[in-house]
Amino acid sequence: MRRVVLRPQLMAPAPDSTPSAVAAVTRGFAAIGYWRSLALAMPHLAAAAIMLHTEADFAARAAFLFAWGILNFFFITVVRRPALSGALSLTLVVVLVLLSRLKHDIVQMTANFLDLILIDRDTAAFLFTIFPNLRWSVVLAAVVILPLMYALWCLDPFRIRRLPAAACLLACVAALTGYAVVWPDEAWRGYYDDGYLSKFALSGVSAVSDFSAHGFMQSDAALAERLRMPLVDSCHVAGRRPHIILIHDESSWDIREARGVKVPAGYGSHFKSFDGKERKFLAESSGGSSWLAEYNVLAGLSSRSFGRFSYFVTRIASGRVERGLPMALRRCGYNTVSLYPAYGAFMSAKGFHTTTGIQHFYDAKDMGAKGIEPDSFFYDKAVRLIAEQPAKAPLFAFVYLAANHFPWETKYRPDLLPSWRAPGNAPVVDEYLRRQALSAEHYRNFVTDLKKKFPDQPFLIVRYGDHQPEFSSNLLDPGLDEAAVARKFDSYDPSYFTTYYAIDAVNFQPVKSPAVMDTVEAPYLPLVVQEAAGIPLDPSFEEQKSIMLRCKGQFYGCKDGAEARRFNRLLIEAGFVKNL
Repeated sequence: MRRVVLRPQLMAPAPDSTPSAVAAVTRGFAAIGYWRSLALAMPHLAAAAIMLHTEADFAARAAFLFAWGILNFFFITVVRRPALSGALSLTLVVVLVLLSRLKHDIVQMTANFLDLILIDRDTAAFLFTIFPNLRWSVVLAAVVILPLMYALWCLDPFRIRRLPAAACLLACVAALTGYAVVWPDEAWRGYYDDGYLSKFALSGVSAVSDFSAHGFMQSDAALAERLRMPLVDSCHVAGRRPHIILIHDESSWDIREARGVKVPAGYGSHFKSFDGKERKFLAESSGGSSWLAEYNVLAGLSSRSFGRFSYFVTRIASGRVERGLPMALRRCGYNTVSLYPAYGAFMSAKGFHTTTGIQHFYDAKDMGAKGIEPDSFFYDKAVRLIAEQPAKAPLFAFVYLAANHFPWETKYRPDLLPSWRAPGNAPVVDEYLRRQALSAEHYRNFVTDLKKKFPDQPFLIVRYGDHQPEFSSNLLDPGLDEAAVARKFDSYDPSYFTTYYAIDAVNFQPVKSPAVMDTVEAPYLPLVVQEAAGIPLDPSFEEQKSIMLRCKGQFYGCKDGAEARRFNRLLIEAGFVKNL
C-alpha cells in the first residue's frame, strides 16, 4: 500500500480589513468623482503657478500664501463650499494681477489695498472711456465665469463648518499681520512689476497701522503760533481784477529733457510765459494720478503730507480741506467754476472742488462730452461762461484738458491736425508729440478768441503740466534697471517729476512778485496765481508765501517735510482742515 505523505502547504494571508491610505484616497476620489476632485484642486494649483511666476522670493511667497488662505477661508465661511471658494479666490487674484499690471503700465505702481477706495461706477466709466475694449473684456469674462461659479455651487460635494473656517481665517490674518510687523511693507517695492498679491495684502496691514498712529494727514502735534482768520471784506484790489483761467495741461512735459528725441520745428514755444521764460513745475506724481495735481493747485497743499494715503487725497480731502485758491478768489468777488472731463464722482472730484471754493462744477455729463474731447471743446465752454458773466464780475475758471491722456498707442482724432508729420521717433512718442501740437494749436485759438470777443476785458492765464507721461522714465534713463528706477521714483527725483508752468495775459500786465519763481513745487501755484493777478493774500497764503521765500520754492521738499507739517497744523488750528 502506497504511503501518502501529507506536506504542509503555505496558505495565502487573509486580506487586511484596513485599506491603505493610498487606496482610501483613490476610492474616495472615485466615490465623489474625479472631475469634482479636480475642481477642488485646480484653483489651488493655479494659484501656486501664479505665486511662482509673480512672487520674487521666499518672503513674498509666504505673504502670498497667507493672503491666499485669508481669501479661501473667508469664502468658505460664507458659502461653506471649498471648490467654489477656491474658484472665487482664484478669480479675485487673477483680476488683481491684471489690474495691477494695468496700473503699473500707467503710473509705474502696482495695486495696493487702498485702491479699493476707488471702486465705484465713475471709476469704471473712466476706465471704459480710456480703454473702450475693456467693456467687452469684462462682459466676456462674466459670460464665462458666472456659469462656472454656478456649476461649482451645484456640484461641490464638500461642506465645511463655518466655525473652523472662521478660526482658520483669523489665524491667517494674524500670521499676515505678524509678518508685516517683522518685515514691513516698503514703499519703493510698489514700483516693481511683481509681487501683486503679497504687496496688496501687506499694504493693507501697513495702511491700518499708519492710520491708527498718525491719521490721514501729517502735521505737527501742537504749535504756539496761530493764523489770523481772514475777514470777509478784507480784499481790496488795486485796479481792475482780471479773469483768471487755470489750465490743467494733461501729461504735458518738455520732451527735450530726454536725449535723442526728435521734435518738430517750433517745439517748445508752448512752454514759454508772456515774458519769454520757461518755468518749471515740480509735480507730485509721474505717469498718472492727475488728481494729485488737482489737490496741489486748488487746495495749495501737498499730497505728500498724506503718506501712503496720498493716492486718494481728493477723496480724503473732500469735505475736510476748506481752503484753497477758489475760496481765496471768492473772497475777492470772483465767481468760480470747474470744467471737468470725467464724471464728477471720479476720485470725489466734485466734492473736493466745491470744498475748495468752486461754486459751479461742470463734469462730462453736464457739458455733453462724448468720450475724450479735444481741448477746443473745453475752451469753447470757457468762452461761453465768460460771455455769460455779469458786468464787472471776474471769473475764475479751472479748465481740465484731457486730449493728451494715456494711451498713446492709438491715434487720437486723426481728422484733427491733418498736416502733421511725425518726426520719426517710436510711434508712442510721435503720437504724444502730435497731441501736444494739437493742444498748442487749440490754445492759440483760445487766446485769439479771448482777444477778439472780449477786447476790453483783462485775462490772466496760467497753464501747468500735471505730470510727465508714463514713458518718460524710459526716455530719461534708458539704461537703468527696474530697481534703480523704483528708487528714483520713491525718492522724488526731480527729473521724473518736473513739468512746466507758464503765465500768459490778455489785456493785462501780470504783477511782478518774488513768488513768481522760475521753479516752484506744485502746492505754491495758487500763491503764484494770486500774486501775478495782484490779489491781496489772506493770512494763510501770507504765511505760505513766507515759507516759499524761506525755502526757495520748495514746500514738502523743505526740511524733509517739516515746513509742510507745521503749516498743516496751523490750518487745522484755524479750522481750514477738519477731521484729518
